[in-house]
Amino acid sequence: MKPALHRCPLSVVPMLGAGLEAALQINLQRADLARMQPTGRVTKVAGTSIEVEGISCSIGSQCTIFCSHGLRSMDAEVIGFSDNRLFLMPYKNVDGLAPGCKVQPRLSNSLGRLSEAMVGRVLDGFGEPLDGGPVPPYHHYANLNGQIVNPMQRPPINSILETGIKAIDTCLTVGRGQRLGLVAGSGVGKSMLLGMMTRNTRADVVVIGLIGERGREVQEFINNTLGRRGMQKSVVIAAPANSSPLERIKAAKLTHLVAEYFRDRGDDVLMLFDSLTRVAHAQREIGLAVGEPPTTKGYPPSVFSLLPNLIERPGMGINGVGSITSFYTVLAEGDDRSDPIVDIARASLDGQVMLSRALADKAHYPAIDLSGSISRVANNLLDQDRSRLVRKLRRLWALYGEKEDLIQIGAYEAKSSPELDEAIRLQPLLSVFLRQNEDERFGYEDAWGLLRGMLR
Repeated sequence: MKPALHRCPLSVVPMLGAGLEAALQINLQRADLARMQPTGRVTKVAGTSIEVEGISCSIGSQCTIFCSHGLRSMDAEVIGFSDNRLFLMPYKNVDGLAPGCKVQPRLSNSLGRLSEAMVGRVLDGFGEPLDGGPVPPYHHYANLNGQIVNPMQRPPINSILETGIKAIDTCLTVGRGQRLGLVAGSGVGKSMLLGMMTRNTRADVVVIGLIGERGREVQEFINNTLGRRGMQKSVVIAAPANSSPLERIKAAKLTHLVAEYFRDRGDDVLMLFDSLTRVAHAQREIGLAVGEPPTTKGYPPSVFSLLPNLIERPGMGINGVGSITSFYTVLAEGDDRSDPIVDIARASLDGQVMLSRALADKAHYPAIDLSGSISRVANNLLDQDRSRLVRKLRRLWALYGEKEDLIQIGAYEAKSSPELDEAIRLQPLLSVFLRQNEDERFGYEDAWGLLRGMLR
């Protein structure tokens, strides 16, 4: 009788890394499970949805599909069911699938791996490295969906988080634990603004989620926009556009989980999430694959439940332990600010920073449109004098914008409106104040000193 082959538990195998030994052991385990446990079979493949009969699993469970007579396997996740059929979606492509392929249920895949060693690393939605380095030594596990926090256990937002960007620190003052949207069309400077905040912020840790972006843009953001200085205190979770919708959703949840992990350690975390719209697109693919009815712009109902659940996770920690200040980028497709994802973001967040293509076309960076931007907690953070300065700046900036066409063609007569005369006089100074080079950083008090000297 041959001695039994010793094999590690499934939970331990991922810790061995991506080496040959781990891969062989995983395949051996899966083969054993296929012999010992009930198996289902593939009955239909439609797009990215796989129908399976013969087994029963809960939504979110992970299964292994054995292709080519067991010589090849792929992982998939249960995304729905109907009668006796399960609907699965693979993490990778469906090449090699055929009718009758065996399906083996596994444990739920809703746990995320966590460690302090994630700082300075670039990881995918499963916590595997994308930067060519070793797998971080993970010591903690937690549910990807996070833990619901009683809102009464969260203290009010009463302290300021410096971003180093004078237009935001003054006109759109950000509080620790605040959640804001960064709404813009494509190509107006979202990535540049995120990079500036990462390098300039006073936060202890920066967690960045790059969801659904082009692979080239992911690399450029990390190497050029973020740079070495930005990476020193950052964790980057990336799921490019060519990854499966399931991986993009997992990357979104893992980004929030990592931010919560550092918050619960007592750190002030800045979470930059790019983008909320791509998450909605991924959930739309999943929802339509299981037969959800499309609603506005083809989005199924599950999208409008997923996004608020994500947005509610950041904030102040329980009893004031740590904080997560979050910026969610929202893509206004075709510069349409009435897009349903833009609407739900504005309704769920504590304010928004609107970027203007007209300002970007004038090389005005960051292209922040003050008329559409607001921080809903700024009034609680600023004293009366600073609130007065902000109101005056916004009023003069908006007034000049309304009358700019008349002023440019010479149709406005000087001294017709004292306030408009002041707006015209201060317009060059206001424009300089609201602009900032990518490599510049302004201290909080320095920014207020400039504004006070300009509007005295």
